[in-house]
Amino acid sequence: KLTSLALQPVVTPELVQGRVHLKCTFSRPSSKVPLQYMVVWSRLSTPGKKEQIQRDTTLQSFSYVEMNGVNLKLGDTVFCIVTAFTRDTLEQQSLPEESKGFYAGIKFLPESLQIAEDGKEHVLTVLSTVPIACPGHIDSCKITLQLSTEDLGKNSQLLGPPNIALSACQVDLLRAPCSESSCAAAALTVTAVTDFAQDGNRISRIRAEPVGWRDLLWRAYTPKDVKVTVRDLPTGNCYSFTDPHIITFDGWRYDNYKIGTFLLCRSMSRAFEVHVRQWDCGGHRSATACNCGVAAR
Repeated sequence: KLTSLALQPVVTPELVQGRVHLKCTFSRPSSKVPLQYMVVWSRLSTPGKKEQIQRDTTLQSFSYVEMNGVNLKLGDTVFCIVTAFTRDTLEQQSLPEESKGFYAGIKFLPESLQIAEDGKEHVLTVLSTVPIACPGHIDSCKITLQLSTEDLGKNSQLLGPPNIALSACQVDLLRAPCSESSCAAAALTVTAVTDFAQDGNRISRIRAEPVGWRDLLWRAYTPKDVKVTVRDLPTGNCYSFTDPHIITFDGWRYDNYKIGTFLLCRSMSRAFEVHVRQWDCGGHRSATACNCGVAAR
């Protein structure tokens, strides 16, 4: 046996003659005997199970496999295993070394979100880990993704407004040089819809679908959904009723028997206020006013 050679194989994406390939690169050890390498490419077919897709024997310190949309598709996690042999006698070989899994396709970062009904915007990054090949479309080399949201759960159809709002319905992934596992990226924001209903924590998902793409590799591909959990926050309530009994947001109770137009409530942070008008409704015997009008903005 050859000793452990620290080949350290790594999978990276690359465009070769306008088509998407994956490249397995490994260290060439400083061995006195001439070596050749066997590179086995595999993909994750089901969780924990790998399926071999290509086997190469090479004198180089790299090997390519094409993402053709048939035996290697977008959405696959790909590995390469490298074994070194002495070139003269194939009996002497190193221990096989496996690369980390390379996910080929579109990724969302973060992969899931936990947000609350507090109006805050949360940034969601969409990126492609493989380069975008655009033969004949050099000027505008991009993938357009159509985004949609769906509420999950038993009562999602009955609960009215959607859980989440996106800052864009479409994003363009423009081709850029590949670096740090991103070959194209775009960002959008996700906000929980404040629905003034005590409906518990709810789950939604964000979907992305490539649109208007003729290339087989992209046409048959739907990226993985993003799961968004929306934490329900209690809604504040204030009241003014009958001969005005008033209950404030923090539970104070008092009466206002006066006649006139009053400012009932005003937000300190946004353009929102409520006015009430009260008229005499008690006659001569008792000084009582009743709500008779309301104006809100």
